[in-house]
Amino acid sequence: MSLLEMKVPSPGESISEVEIATWLVADGDYVEKDQAIAEVDSDKATLELPAEESGIITLKAAEGDVVKVGQVVCLIDTSAARPEGAPAAAAAASPAPQAAAPAAPATTPAPAAPNPDPVKPASYASGAASPAAAKMIKENNINTATIQASGKDGRITKQDVIAAMSAGFSTEAAQGWGGTREQSREKMSMLRRKIAERLVAVKNETAMLTTFNEVDMKPIMDIRAKYKEAFAKHHEVNLGFMSFFTKAVTEALKLYPAVNAQIDGNEMIFHDYADIGIAVSSPKGLMVPVVRNAEQMGLADIEREIKRLAIKARDGKITPEDMSGGTFTITNGGVFGSMLSTPIINPPQSAILGMHNVVERPVAINGKVEIRPIMYVALSYDHRIIDGKESVGFLVKVKEMLENPERILFGAKDPLQILLGL
Repeated sequence: MSLLEMKVPSPGESISEVEIATWLVADGDYVEKDQAIAEVDSDKATLELPAEESGIITLKAAEGDVVKVGQVVCLIDTSAARPEGAPAAAAAASPAPQAAAPAAPATTPAPAAPNPDPVKPASYASGAASPAAAKMIKENNINTATIQASGKDGRITKQDVIAAMSAGFSTEAAQGWGGTREQSREKMSMLRRKIAERLVAVKNETAMLTTFNEVDMKPIMDIRAKYKEAFAKHHEVNLGFMSFFTKAVTEALKLYPAVNAQIDGNEMIFHDYADIGIAVSSPKGLMVPVVRNAEQMGLADIEREIKRLAIKARDGKITPEDMSGGTFTITNGGVFGSMLSTPIINPPQSAILGMHNVVERPVAINGKVEIRPIMYVALSYDHRIIDGKESVGFLVKVKEMLENPERILFGAKDPLQILLGL
């Protein structure tokens, strides 16, 4: 017998322990090399743990256990032969028409979702949902019994949930209030506990204040309506609001460097660059991946990077490196319908900009009342390092550039001022 000890790798700098969130295999299963065998939570991200070699696995930690980086969490008997009957991973490793049903040509009429194989042995992961699928199931209150799983080892994928929702549900299948007055408890993940700890610390340790303004979104909406198809065709990415806000923020940060700074003891650290954190929702909670050197990017580059990071976060593949080192954060509660909020600073940063939903409101334009698409924006800032004048000035400058997008190109100045040398 040749046993391989699998130890917890370091997810990133300053992380000394992780929590076993989910075992994707059972004790005694045969696993393939590089197969995902567990999901582990750190205080910054959720990561998959791949098998280092093929063999029979013996688990040495339970779900929910907190383990140190470098600690042995399982053993793999690399001398073990693959069992007969192709259980779990072995079955997935060989081409199987049943597993590839969605892509394989059907010889007879079949329903959209593949029928379950009655002779296929049950897997430990059977019926379990991926992080993205679990989020959709929870948000849409779906009974998992109505979903046909097509993922590896019988796991429910995001596409399975979408297919089930497209097919519709019967009244009996829909879940609702049970009226049983029962309670359930669920342990907070390490990531969620860390988020809670950081948010409370910000409220207790900073002099946080919020200033508000409103932005007429018509100029940007007109640009998007006119150029969105050409932009998407040329750059292969959609043109959204976030890239305009990011560029407006980076230009305003040049004018108000304290908003881009942070406190370290009795010193202030100023940054000659803008690493912008973009808050996104994920199955594990709020994530803030960072767009590096956003001040040097064009709109298309920003949209591509935000899309790449958001997909990683929602698929549970974001890394600590993706979320470290930001100098300023933008959060968009408007995608969930928020009209107004006071966002909480993402430490050790000193400010965060909150976007909200766009609502048509009556406003005075040149002495006349017009209906315009208006967004309320909020800047929360640490008053220890940012004065009221700087915070208000920063937000006004962001507003001016969003309402006059050409100013983003000319460094926050009116093009006529540049022409006149002012």
